[in-house]
Amino acid sequence: MMDLISNLHLGFSVAITPMNVMYAFIGCFLGTLIGVLPGIGPVATIAMLLPVTYVLPPVSALIMMAGLYYGAQYGGSTTSILVNLPGEPSSVVTCIDGYQMARKGRAGPALTAAAMGSFFAGSVGVLVLAAFATPLTELAFKFGPSEYFSLMVLGLIGAVLLATGSLLKAIAMILLGLLLGVVGTDINSGVERFSLNIAELADGIGFVVIAMGIFGYGEIIGNLGQSKDKREVFTSKVHGLFPTKKDFKDMTPAVLRGTVVGCMLGILPGGGALLAAFAAYAIEKKVAMRTDEVPFGQGNIRGVASPESANNAGAQTSFIPLLTLGIPTNAVMALMVGAMTIHNIQPGPQVITNNPELFWGLIVSMWIGNLMLVILNLPLIAIWIKMLTVPYHFLYPAIVLFCAIGVYSTNNNTFDIWMVGIFGFIGYLFIKLGCEPAPLLLGFILGPMMEENLRRALLIADGDWWRAFMMRPLSATLLILVALLLLIVMLPGIKKKRKEALTG
Repeated sequence: MMDLISNLHLGFSVAITPMNVMYAFIGCFLGTLIGVLPGIGPVATIAMLLPVTYVLPPVSALIMMAGLYYGAQYGGSTTSILVNLPGEPSSVVTCIDGYQMARKGRAGPALTAAAMGSFFAGSVGVLVLAAFATPLTELAFKFGPSEYFSLMVLGLIGAVLLATGSLLKAIAMILLGLLLGVVGTDINSGVERFSLNIAELADGIGFVVIAMGIFGYGEIIGNLGQSKDKREVFTSKVHGLFPTKKDFKDMTPAVLRGTVVGCMLGILPGGGALLAAFAAYAIEKKVAMRTDEVPFGQGNIRGVASPESANNAGAQTSFIPLLTLGIPTNAVMALMVGAMTIHNIQPGPQVITNNPELFWGLIVSMWIGNLMLVILNLPLIAIWIKMLTVPYHFLYPAIVLFCAIGVYSTNNNTFDIWMVGIFGFIGYLFIKLGCEPAPLLLGFILGPMMEENLRRALLIADGDWWRAFMMRPLSATLLILVALLLLIVMLPGIKKKRKEALTG
């Protein structure tokens, strides 16, 4: 306990410096903005800002990027409620009841419930992160190449569960991501693989290129393909911000349940904010309703408070696998790995021992960031509504331009801009085919790491697969978990329930 207090004291001394408070505010503000504006996600924005982090101190850079991530979870609820348009994938489920509340003139209570639930869940998520980070770090030191490989396989299976569409499509996307990850020069043999004799591909495909192409340009092309009548703009003023006593009575247990679900699923590789929001909503629908409650899908405040709490708790606790094990649980965490490696910081158990100022400063900055987000979100709702009235023909060319500048500035290479365009078209095809791109990105990030750990594990075991993976208790346990997850997912009853939960 004393260690935790002294560590938090160190974190506060780092996080409350004027410069770090300023970068936390910038991250939270931009995060809220990109959450509010549909078609722009934290992945593309963080990818765009990666070059900026070159010139920032490591702690400030990570504090800003973390603020962007959990800020986007807050902002995403605003358009979900006001215009039935999720600014963030994890806010999709908020549309179901939030928009119905807005249509009934109760946008204020819905937005306040989302903000207050997010603040509580985010704060609890930070507490969980602070309390369990050190024990998990000690466990991480027991991980060798075999355990890391098995854990990454578990993460990829988790990505299958994360996908909201067909299981077959999710598995196909993971395999495509793994294939894209091996493009470039093999670090062991020095032989080029799948580079098609293109010199620019000798170092592999850049993660920023794929992320901005598939998520950024792909979403833009998809949105531009929508007819104007589907782009509903909310112009009314929001009245009565605060929920009633009855609303508080309904939403309080829902916020608590959503927080628990978010904390649990955020920690798991392949979990995170998106799955947490869907799972929390599915649980709320199973909880017995009172006779005076509004049915789900018609404006039940629990349908807003619980998933919003879950996605924010999941956003905070998804930092645990990143900081303790070096495993990114989602695309944003993968970008955080990129930012850390830019500053020669190796994500994993050594972060807490070698860089305690960075570790605890980042954790404490999340508390500060959550407070900032409540202050930002409640009074500035009217401003976010006004920003939605910006004509699409002004908004999207600006996004395309900034994305191109961000990609070019990474390597000063026009080839990357062409690659972003190609991946943008591929991203648009994914939208049309109903393929979820998140598993592809996870496969792309984890693929090279899996290959390296697989080779090292087999080298240590003289090529004996059984000795490399099943004779090591931790590795064997993880692989058995993988097999059980696959079995459970394939069962017809589970597949049906999963589909019901994901479709709301």
